[in-house]
Amino acid sequence: MRLKTVILFGITFGAYGLILTNQVPLWGMLGLTIVMGMGIAGLGFSVAHDALHGAYSNKAWVNRLLGFTFDICGANGYMWKITHNVIHHTYTNIEGIDEDLSVSPILRLSPSAPLRPVHRFQHIYAFLAYSTSTLFWVFVKDYKYFLQRDLGPYKDKKHPRSEIAILFVTKAVYYTWSLAIPLLVLNVTWWQFLVGYLAMHLTAGLILGVVFQLAHVVEGTEYPAPDAAGTMESAWLIHEMRTTADFGRNNALLNWYVGGLNFQVEHHLFPRTCSVHYPAISPIVEQVARECGVPYHAAPTFRAAVRSHFVTLRRLGPQALAAA
Repeated sequence: MRLKTVILFGITFGAYGLILTNQVPLWGMLGLTIVMGMGIAGLGFSVAHDALHGAYSNKAWVNRLLGFTFDICGANGYMWKITHNVIHHTYTNIEGIDEDLSVSPILRLSPSAPLRPVHRFQHIYAFLAYSTSTLFWVFVKDYKYFLQRDLGPYKDKKHPRSEIAILFVTKAVYYTWSLAIPLLVLNVTWWQFLVGYLAMHLTAGLILGVVFQLAHVVEGTEYPAPDAAGTMESAWLIHEMRTTADFGRNNALLNWYVGGLNFQVEHHLFPRTCSVHYPAISPIVEQVARECGVPYHAAPTFRAAVRSHFVTLRRLGPQALAAA
């Protein structure tokens, strides 16, 4: 984990430093912004995600410090803990509560989501929509959630003033290094800067958006709903097995880069366990699941998982066509 952290920080901000030298040709600078996007996604997967779950280290201060990786990359760690650690991990794939199913009104990610005519085309434009996710995140999403009175099961949620202060301070830090400094230092036109900035975000957004969707919105995973009394059919542990999927478990490079997020079943069962242990845990979980007759969803490769997600988007889309 330490080595990976150093490598990913080095790649991301090494590329940033090279861009600021003004010694790299424009096409080279554009390539470096793409490298930065890949690095930012990797930092989110492999450093911030574990740290915000308290899984990077057994020392709370280390997790707290490295959790700010999220913030310096433009997202808010405190809000992520609420929407992801608490809401998503507790109410996985429950429409109307799991915020991950409500990423955009133009995407229908569960069979009980509202139907709109545009959804018939979602399998065509979904991946483009995912690529805009980090842009929306750093400029809109966090502010929206802080202003939103209701979040999932939380009603009239109040946020500590200290976290509101951290939001504005860390956003200012992000806007300074990603916008202000390059605009002041670089010998490029505004539109050339904009192309590079968009390339960085579209790269990071596409990678982050796709990887997170492959864990829950694929063939085989379920979308359980509460009964009239608000009771779920299964206990939480079984619920997670029904709604979550692994992919590409034998791909060592993928596992390294995405911080074990291709072992989503294990992550949902043991979120405070460091992701480096998931490959060893996975065969045990699968064996016990088979013995107990509990679902264990896993796509053999990353490509197979992407294909499964595409098929699922198409399956959820024609319902909108029929209803139009």
